Amino acid sequence: MDFTPFKKIALVTLSAAVLAACESTPTNTGTETAGTTTGTSSQAETQNTGSTTSTATSGTSGAVSGQSVSGQTVESGAEYANAEANAVKEAAMNALTVFYFDFDKSEVRPAALNALKAHAAYLKANDSAKVNLAGHADERGTREYNLALGERRGKAVARVLMAEGVASSQIEVISYGEEKPVAFGKSDSDLAKNRRVELSY
Repeated sequence: MDFTPFKKIALVTLSAAVLAACESTPTNTGTETAGTTTGTSSQAETQNTGSTTSTATSGTSGAVSGQSVSGQTVESGAEYANAEANAVKEAAMNALTVFYFDFDKSEVRPAALNALKAHAAYLKANDSAKVNLAGHADERGTREYNLALGERRGKAVARVLMAEGVASSQIEVISYGEEKPVAFGKSDSDLAKNRRVELSY
């Protein structure tokens, strides 16, 4: 093919222009695409990492919160049990410990029942605790009769405690009869003070 100088110049110029266009387009597109891809990938990784971190933190927070709540519940339960045990003990310690009887009788008076229930509650809550019931009588009657009467009175109190659930192994009954008076006069009020059962731990 015969090219004139003009045609040669035009052909070279056109070829150079095509080559320049081809070289610039892929480079820019590649860079932009790579930048976009890289940026998107980085953002995705950042988002994924952030999401993972957030989830882990949330999970940890939940675990700690759960332990805290659980710990508080256990502690509150223990505190409540201790408070209840202390209240039962205090009620028993503040309750009557001397129970009086009518002349020549061994029936527990109704007025004594609430105090005996408080003692029973303490004894049931503390199965290692033991109680002594000492029966007494006034000086009227023979020594032997009054010893037996004091024992009947002690056993009457023991029956009330056992009816409330106290084990018999926690109770000891002893009688002193007329041997340990607390009042030494001869009046009815003095004699009444000696007809008693004394409860002690």
